[in-house]
Amino acid sequence: MPALLVDSHCHLNRLDLAALGGDMDAVMQTAREYGVGHMLCVSIDMKSYPAMLSLVKQYDHVFASVGVHPNEREGHEPSAEELVTLAQDSKVVAIGETGLDYFRNEGGLEWQHERFRRHIAAAKITGKPLIVHTREAKQDTLRLLREEGADQVGGVMHCFTEDWETAQQAMDLNFYISFSGIVTFNSARELKEVAARMPADRILVETDAPYLAPLPYRGKTNQPAYTRYVAEQIAALRGVPLEEIAEITTANFFNLFRQAAGNK
Repeated sequence: MPALLVDSHCHLNRLDLAALGGDMDAVMQTAREYGVGHMLCVSIDMKSYPAMLSLVKQYDHVFASVGVHPNEREGHEPSAEELVTLAQDSKVVAIGETGLDYFRNEGGLEWQHERFRRHIAAAKITGKPLIVHTREAKQDTLRLLREEGADQVGGVMHCFTEDWETAQQAMDLNFYISFSGIVTFNSARELKEVAARMPADRILVETDAPYLAPLPYRGKTNQPAYTRYVAEQIAALRGVPLEEIAEITTANFFNLFRQAAGNK
């Protein structure tokens, strides 16, 4: 299969390279063999960000984002202005991963809301789309996106696990919906229905590697190559060839991340 797929969300700097051929070049070669031609390496904290960006710069076909994950409680908290400055790098095509996560956090969560607002502000200033994480917080996530005018830049609801209504509301805010290996799980019946109903021009695929490996590798280390299994599942759910899903999702990726399109 030609290199048509894009892994729209992975964390290359967190891969267990010993389990994946020994080095990053081996990971990239496997991805090519599986038909994955580009990938977006997503930031989750400021401490690891410089090394992550340095890694991304070694590969022409890999892009980066800048941001702090909602589960990160320690480390430097960047201002919107800092995020804007960091996003000027030519490799950075998005702001995030940002959002809300009520699953792993308890007590007052206003700090998460404020962090999310800063990321949205940075996205609006730079004109770069948002990468949004939401877990057990869909109503507040959508509310903050509306309140802060995130529809002006749009973005992606990454690793989507919500219902069709939530997908519709996100799309109304100019967001794409990205499916991960979870869509291959036998238990993900509602998510499979969402994937089958989605407008073709709003679908993305991802791995979230090294997390959430799809079947048949569930529970093992994930890697960008496994984007193919996600795409195969979506193709099966929609009754179309894999090549069609590859073509559609790759076009969607470069339509959303316009700076990546200019640098590929």
